[in-house]
Amino acid sequence: MPRRWCWRRHGPGRPMKPRFLSSVPAPTMFVPWAPGGGPISTNEPVYLSYDEYESLRLTYMEGLNQEEVAQRMGISRGTVWRCLESARNKLVRMMVERRPLIIADKPPQPPEEPKT
Repeated sequence: MPRRWCWRRHGPGRPMKPRFLSSVPAPTMFVPWAPGGGPISTNEPVYLSYDEYESLRLTYMEGLNQEEVAQRMGISRGTVWRCLESARNKLVRMMVERRPLIIADKPPQPPEEPKT
């Protein structure tokens, strides 16, 4: 059974339409490996969201077109196109700049400083 997932819960503007995912992936990290045999992790990581991950998986792994992906995820074809475009840009940035790739729901928020 598909699970509903929505990145932004509340806030200004129109709320995001929930996306239907086949399964919510566990947070995963891919780190570039140096030719000498060690990980390269000096740069800021690139975060791939769940909807970008799902659109990549359905399009390239299952071979569906954007219309079929949109129907499965419960969003418009334009939104699928934007998710794919963003995901491809992030993957290329990760490979060219040798940055770690993290698949997670959202980037970690910096801790708030205590008010005195």
